[in-house]
Amino acid sequence: MQIRFESSRKEVSQMDTASLRENFLIENIFETDKISFVYSHYDRVMIGGAIPANGPLKLETFASLRAEYFLERREIGIINIGGDGQVIADGETINISKLGCVYVGKGTKEVTFTSIDSANPAAFYLLSSPAHHTHPTRHFSKEDATPVTVGSMETSNHRTIYKYIHLDGIQSCQLVMGLTVLQTGSVWNTMPSHVHDRRMEAYCYFDVPAEQRVLHLMGEPSETRHLWVANRQAIISPPWSVHSGCGTSNYSFIWGMAGENKDYTDMDPVLIGDLR
Repeated sequence: MQIRFESSRKEVSQMDTASLRENFLIENIFETDKISFVYSHYDRVMIGGAIPANGPLKLETFASLRAEYFLERREIGIINIGGDGQVIADGETINISKLGCVYVGKGTKEVTFTSIDSANPAAFYLLSSPAHHTHPTRHFSKEDATPVTVGSMETSNHRTIYKYIHLDGIQSCQLVMGLTVLQTGSVWNTMPSHVHDRRMEAYCYFDVPAEQRVLHLMGEPSETRHLWVANRQAIISPPWSVHSGCGTSNYSFIWGMAGENKDYTDMDPVLIGDLR
């Protein structure tokens, strides 16, 4: 597990490209037959990935968590962006197809990830935050998420939003989680942009063609910075930072938040004309 500390607005304004990538980009989140995590000190969110290609992978705790088991004081949201797989939570087996989501609550002692077909393994994106209450394990398929299509081709942001863990969906302590799929010909996400000082956010870009990239915008609205992001890479977004992107082709991304509340609409919009 890698640990990353907070960076102040002043620090970020003075960072070069290498420093920005070192602090905010997670390049190797998915590794075959391994569970990888980055522990962020922004709201103590853990961002991880698991690809169980040649056998099950068990979610183990880390010494630095000072916990008997991983979910002793945490909750976790899981979204599959690969082949069909299974999540086994304290003996309960849940089948999860691509774009499906599983929430596992505080107090669950054993969590295991498996793939149905080793030739097309599941790829589980993991987002975990501290928890104070036990909510039941839940599974949503992409159809259960009541997808909503917004935007338009004229503004290059025609996209479908799937909300999984939020006030009106799967219940959690503080996690909010879902994903967005951009239609062919659309490249902009989260534009007009926004910030929400009450929550940090993490993005995981996926289904980005191998030769293509997403230009992720971050930083204060009055002083934006950028990072070039490849397929299955993730971004840590501080509460004070914008988080928008523009791809060289269409793509999809998982968004996840934790912090002061679970209100999906709690955001402070930034007018396009005010961005600098």
